[in-house]
Amino acid sequence: MTEAPRRTALDALHRALGATMTDFAGWDMPLRYGSERDEHVAVRTRAGLFDLSHMGEITLTGPQAGRALDFALVGNLSALAVGRARYTMICDAAGGILDDLIVYRLADEEFMVVANASNAQVVLDALTERAAGFETAVRDDRENYALLAIQGPESPGILKSLTDADLDGLKYYAGLPGTVAGVPALIARTGYTGEDGFELFVAPADAEKLWQALTDAGADAGLVPCGLSCRDTLRLEAGMPLYGHELTTATTPFDAGLGRVVKFDKEGDFVGREALTAAAERTAAKAPRKLVGLIAEGRRVPRAGFQVVADGQVVGEVTSGAPSPTLAKPIAIAYVDAAHAEPGTQGVAVDIRGTHEPYEVVALPFYKRRR
Repeated sequence: MTEAPRRTALDALHRALGATMTDFAGWDMPLRYGSERDEHVAVRTRAGLFDLSHMGEITLTGPQAGRALDFALVGNLSALAVGRARYTMICDAAGGILDDLIVYRLADEEFMVVANASNAQVVLDALTERAAGFETAVRDDRENYALLAIQGPESPGILKSLTDADLDGLKYYAGLPGTVAGVPALIARTGYTGEDGFELFVAPADAEKLWQALTDAGADAGLVPCGLSCRDTLRLEAGMPLYGHELTTATTPFDAGLGRVVKFDKEGDFVGREALTAAAERTAAKAPRKLVGLIAEGRRVPRAGFQVVADGQVVGEVTSGAPSPTLAKPIAIAYVDAAHAEPGTQGVAVDIRGTHEPYEVVALPFYKRRR
């Protein structure tokens, strides 16, 4: 018997707003409220409000919490300052990526790991197992948080109207406890859209109150509710990887061009060190494939799994593809043989149902906001 999808604390509100719902990683989530293109453009030019309560929060506490994370993950988390966040990964012993994560240091002896919804249980199980030899406790906090994200150039002004927290002093990849519209929250300057914005971790019982307060405060600034569909096109334009597409257990951080997250200089061993050392050496010698951007010359849209071809030979594979509202052209991210991966390489095409559609090879990201 198939389990019914889980619902977030905002489920009734999404339905009242007329959202198209979809099953995503076992959760019933809003795909779009109206036009996904309009939602995308709103985030790029004004602001959008997302329910991300399907993400998985895991808390580690205790005097050796940082050391446990250093062993379990590829990053140097014990060096993270209180109030800061870091993008990192958890790998298996063979160097394959189990998930990409954001870790927040909430206190000297408290860290919060945020995993992707589809991998949250895998990450929880791995952290529990890997932390066993350390003086730390691993706690599943998924039921204790709702997560709202407000993203876009108008988001700082909207949020400022609802909080006394020092948003101007809050750096990118930092978080601080505060109150937003009377609701206690962890306010983090993070996001998955390529725009400035904030992610707000709150108690599920407070989620609807906070959503409504943000909606009201953002009305004059053009804030709109946004679903997972435009979140995907926003992250694609920003060149941000998606687990299950650019990142899998068959890829290492070095394959994905994200070797910088692996910290070999930290103290002690960590899971996957040997395999990742070999992967780093292989990549330094000659990366077999590189992650690149592709921009269509025509109108046909590539999808994940489509082959990239050159001179009649398969030279790569698309991992993500969609129409780009910002570029007004179809775009894709693909793993491509190194010989065809330089920006401007000629003669590259994507096989779209038997037709070789020409594409321009470009460096990622496709879009970068002005600061």
